[in-house]
Amino acid sequence: MKNNIIQLAAAVPDIKVGDIKYNMDQIIEIVKDHADCGVIVFPELSVTGYSCGDLFLNDLLLEKSEAAIFMIAKETEGTGNTVVLGTPIRYVNKLYNCAPVLSGGSIKALIPKTFIPNYSEFYEGRWFSSGREIIGQTIELDGNEIPFGVDILAEDTMTGAILGVEICEDLWIPDKPSTHAALAGANIIANLSASDELIGKQDYRRALVSQQSGACYCAYVYSAAGTGESSTDMVFSGHALITQSGNVLRESIFPEYPHAETALIDIGSIMHDRRRQSTFENNATLCYRRVQTNIRPIGGPEANIAQMANILKKYDYPVSRNPFVPADDGIRDIRCRRILQIQANGLATRVRATGIKNLVIGISGGLDSTLALIVCAEAKKIVSDICIIAYTMPNKGNTSELTYDNANRMMRLLADEIHEVPIEESVKLHLHQLGHSDSYQGEGDVTYENAQARMRTYILMDAANMKNALVVGTGDLSELALGWCTYNGDHMSMYAVNASVPKTLVKYICSTYAFMCGDKDLKDVLISICETPITPELTPNSDGCIAQLTEEKIGKYDLNDFLLFYTLRYGFEPSRAAAYMLKAYPELKYDDAIMTGRNFFKRFFSQQFKRSCLPDGPKVGSVTLSPRGDWRMPSDASVAMWLEDLK
Repeated sequence: MKNNIIQLAAAVPDIKVGDIKYNMDQIIEIVKDHADCGVIVFPELSVTGYSCGDLFLNDLLLEKSEAAIFMIAKETEGTGNTVVLGTPIRYVNKLYNCAPVLSGGSIKALIPKTFIPNYSEFYEGRWFSSGREIIGQTIELDGNEIPFGVDILAEDTMTGAILGVEICEDLWIPDKPSTHAALAGANIIANLSASDELIGKQDYRRALVSQQSGACYCAYVYSAAGTGESSTDMVFSGHALITQSGNVLRESIFPEYPHAETALIDIGSIMHDRRRQSTFENNATLCYRRVQTNIRPIGGPEANIAQMANILKKYDYPVSRNPFVPADDGIRDIRCRRILQIQANGLATRVRATGIKNLVIGISGGLDSTLALIVCAEAKKIVSDICIIAYTMPNKGNTSELTYDNANRMMRLLADEIHEVPIEESVKLHLHQLGHSDSYQGEGDVTYENAQARMRTYILMDAANMKNALVVGTGDLSELALGWCTYNGDHMSMYAVNASVPKTLVKYICSTYAFMCGDKDLKDVLISICETPITPELTPNSDGCIAQLTEEKIGKYDLNDFLLFYTLRYGFEPSRAAAYMLKAYPELKYDDAIMTGRNFFKRFFSQQFKRSCLPDGPKVGSVTLSPRGDWRMPSDASVAMWLEDLK
C-alpha cells in the first residue's frame, strides 16, 4: 500500500536575540535530531530572534541572517525533510518578514508575511512591509534565483504532501492566507509565530489552530517563539501545536529548550475528507506556483500490512481501539447522552408528524431492544401522550431464563402496556405448512432461525395495525454493516431508532442511562443486560442458559466496528485498516487480523441488498449506512479487489 504517514515537527530552539551563529547552530542541531520528520517548522524570525527591534535595520544582521539560511539549507541535503524557519529578507527598497522553505540542500522558496501587525504591543510596521503584492516574483540571493511571494506551495509529488505557509498574524485575521493555500491544494500548513504569552491566550491560539485545521481539512503545524526572546516588555512561551482536521495531536508550552513536538499525520485521510466534502472546492483566488521539495513518509513510500503496523507502533501513532467510543469518561458520558437525545427527538418528531401516538416495540432482553425502549421512554418526555406498547415473544427452549427475565423487568419499568406472545407453536405450524421438517435441523438451519425473526416482525406489524401504532425498530449499525439481521424480519420497522448506533456504543449508552436514570431497579436490570453475552437466541438450549453467541459466528464486534469506522469514515483500503487494527490491538495475531478483515468485507459487500431498503432512522454520528444519506452502494458490487488487497 502507499505509505501516507508523515511525521511533522513544531520546533522551538534556544535562541539569543541577535546572535545569528548561535541561533543557526541551535536550529541545525534540531534539524539533525529530527531527520525522520517530513516537515520541521521553526518560529517566526527564528534565525535572528523576533524581538531585535531596530536592529532589523542593521545591514550586518541582515547579511549574516541571509548567509545563515544557506548554511542551514545544506543540512537538508540527502534527507527527506523540508525545513521552514523565519528570517528578514531585503527586496528592492523594503524589508520583509519571511519564511524560507529549505529542502534538498537548497532554498526552495521565500514566503513573506502578509499581514503586519501594528497595534498594542506589536509594531512590526516600523521595519517590515506586507508581502501581499509579492506574486510571481523571484529574488537573487548569493547568485541563486529563488521563488519569492505569497503565491507559493511546496510539493512532494511522490507522497502528495503539499505545504502552505503563513506567519503569525496571518492566522488571526478573517481572510487567512492558509485558507487560500488549502483551497489551492495545500494539505499541511506551517505557521511560524511569535505570539507573546498572556492570560487566556493559549486557549485562544489552540482554538484558532484547531478550528483552521478543521475548516481547511489539513494538518497544521504551529511553532511560536520561546523564552529566549527579549523580555523587555513581553514574554514568549514557545507554544507548539500540531493539529489535524480539528483534532489537537500534540501541544506544549514553556518547554525546556531546545524542544520539538512531533506527531504523525495521515495525508490519505486528509485527502479523503476533502473529496468527501463536496463543498471543499478548488477555488483559491491566487494562482499558486509549486516548488518541488522532499516531504517523505516514515519508513519509505510503500509498505505492506506488517510494515505499516510496525511504523504505527514504533512512532506510537494514536489509534483508538474503539473509534466510535470516546476514551475519556466525561466525554463519553456527554456523547451517550447526546446520542440518546438525538434518537428521542427523531422519534418524537415522527410521532408528531404522523399523529400516531402509540409505539409498538419488541423486547428481547438484549442490548438493542433495551436501547430502543429507552429511546421510546425519552421520547415520551417530549411528547407526553405517547403510549409505549411492549411485546416479548419468547420461543420456549431457545429463549434463556436470563434474557426472558430481563425483558419482562424492562417492560414493567418503562412500558405502558405489556404483552407476551410465545412464537414456538406458530413457527412450527408455519414451517410444517411449508413442508419443512417439524424438528430443528441443527446449527445453521437458516430457515428455522429466520422464521422466528420474521414471525416476531409479523406479530409486531399486525399489533401496530390493531393498536394504530408505529413499530419501533431495534437493529443497530453494526448488524446492518454485517447483514446480521433477517431480511424483512428484524431488518424492517416503521422507524429504526438505532440504525446509526454501532454495537460497541449501544452498550455504553445503556450503561450511561443506568447511572443517570435515578431508578435503582432500572439501573440493576440495565447493568445485567450490559453484562449479558450478545445472542440472537434462535437455537435451542438445554438448560435454560444462553446457547448461541453472536460473536462466535461473525467475529468480535469491537473489531468489526473498527473496520467499519475506518472503511467508511476515512475510505481506508482493507490492508491499511488491518495495519491500523494491529496497532490498536497489539494482542491480535497477524493471521487473525487478516481473517477478520476478509470476513468483514465478504459480509459487508454481500449484505448491501438489506441496506438498500432500510426504514427511516436518525443519523447520530459521522458513519451511517442509510441509502438515502451517507452510503449508496450497488448490491451486486464485487468484493474481489478488496479481498485481494488483504493478501
